[in-house]
Parts: sequence; structure tokens; C-alpha cells
Amino acid sequence: KTLELRMERHAESAARIADALSSHPRVRRVYFPGLPSHPGHAIARRQMSGFGGMVSFELDGDIDEACAFTSSLKYFALGESLGGVRALVCLPCRMTHASIPADTRAALGLSDSLIRLSPGCESTRDLVSDIVTALDKLAETTARGQEEKEVVVR
Repeated sequence: KTLELRMERHAESAARIADALSSHPRVRRVYFPGLPSHPGHAIARRQMSGFGGMVSFELDGDIDEACAFTSSLKYFALGESLGGVRALVCLPCRMTHASIPADTRAALGLSDSLIRLSPGCESTRDLVSDIVTALDKLAETTARGQEEKEVVVR
């Protein structure tokens, strides 16, 4: 009975999340057909009435930073079954694709910093804020780590 309402919220949140991710310096690439920069945007625009509720992105970092990011989210729970009422995050290299050897994942173009997001029915503003806060926190931690390395080297 609530599918239409849920899909509207999923799509609205996904679009806002994709926009926020695409302008963040810690994000290498965003996969969301609603972004004009997405290679399939024109086709999706012609064939779809909306762009869906799933967003994937590659963090500009390594697997440890991707784990730190997913662990620091407040509104997103770790989960492999995406598309529900609750906001979920998946780190494929450690979850759905963990059985595939790292070199095979890399050869297939599956980055270890790939993160999948499935916004739930929570406030769109809260979800976007959660993601941006986690990315900013990661950026601060990385910057402090670089400063500490420079001090040790000197």
C-alpha cells in the first residue's frame, strides 16, 4: 500500500545524495543515472519516469577508509539487502563480493572503495547530512594523519 510513497522518498533522497557526493572532494566517482554526468543519463531520462533509489560511489581512498566511512554513518545500517524502509549501506568488497579474490575484483573494475547506498524513508536532509559529515570526518582524519607523517619524516 505504501510502495508509491516509499519510492518517491527513495528517489528524492537518492538524487540529493548523488548531488552531494558528486561535489565532495573525497568522492572519486558517483554512479546514479539521474546525474547528467552519468554515461546512461540520456537513455535513463527517456526510458524511466524517475531515476530510482540506489546510489553507488567510489570513495577517493582505500579499503580501510571505506570501512571507516561506512562504520561512522549514523542513519545508515550495514546491510546486503538493499531497497527497504531503513537506510542501508553496503561495502561490496567486504560483503556481497567478499568471495571474489581482490585481484579478480580489480580486473572486473570493482573498486575496494565502492560503496552502495540505499536511502530509506528517513528524512532526506538527515541522510545527506549524515553522509557529508562522515566524508568530512574522514577528510579531517586523513589530513591529520598526513600531518603526523610529515612531522615524523622531518
